[in-house]
Amino acid sequence: MPFLKPSSRVIPGFGLTMGFSLFYLGLIVLLPVAGLLAFTASMDWADFWSAISHPQVVASYKLSFGASLIAAVVNLVFGMLVAWVLVRYPFPGKRIIDALVDLPFALPTAVAGISLVTLYASTGWIGQYLDIFGIKVAYTQLGVIIALTYIGLPFVVRTVQPVLEDLDAGLEEASASLGANRWTTFRRVILPALLPAALTGFALAFARALGEYGSVVFISGNLPYRTEITPLLIVTKIEQFDYHGAAAIGSVMLLTAFLLLLLINGLQWWTSQRSERTSLS
Repeated sequence: MPFLKPSSRVIPGFGLTMGFSLFYLGLIVLLPVAGLLAFTASMDWADFWSAISHPQVVASYKLSFGASLIAAVVNLVFGMLVAWVLVRYPFPGKRIIDALVDLPFALPTAVAGISLVTLYASTGWIGQYLDIFGIKVAYTQLGVIIALTYIGLPFVVRTVQPVLEDLDAGLEEASASLGANRWTTFRRVILPALLPAALTGFALAFARALGEYGSVVFISGNLPYRTEITPLLIVTKIEQFDYHGAAAIGSVMLLTAFLLLLLINGLQWWTSQRSERTSLS
């Protein structure tokens, strides 16, 4: 069998572009992460465990991961709904609403935090009415969840929206013509196509919420053991020149977030492979 030469590309240069890509990723991403882990590794195990297992730090873990997870789930549901409305229905002001989705990307997080406090404080535009029913948002864990939901919504919308635009509406009509109801059409036709993109948006929203600082510190009140997030503790330790403590907490956040994202990406790959096998069969 004769030796087959690899097909030449129209625009060659794989080796050069790959080298620059690896260099850029190593310089921007891997080097800081490796530096953090190496600095943490220089600590004694007793000091490391004391830094990451303090009750105040554990309480911040629970709030940061729990609130980020809840916010990502809320964004997954309502982000898919917003993307569906923007893609499938024409209505006045559609372009304005589509542009407003990207507002959390452009708005400084400190400005977002001040705006949320203005709205949800007990004397705020919305908070004064919620206060009548005994619902407090500002300086509570609910306020943290609202802030994280605000900054994470665009990630789900912008990952699901292109998939919806490419999804053939004729498949839904064919499903309906074969006797399927709306729920069956959504579950068997639409959801399998959207699930990989939705999981990607969920992972991005979760990761973004996990590291959020600016918008949360204003509305949370930063009460120890109650509304204090882990990024705030890291900043506090740096201000106290406790660099090893800050590095230890940061390493725990980094490794935990990496494992969770790895799990979500594995689930995304599994759903993608399953949908491909279903479509082939």
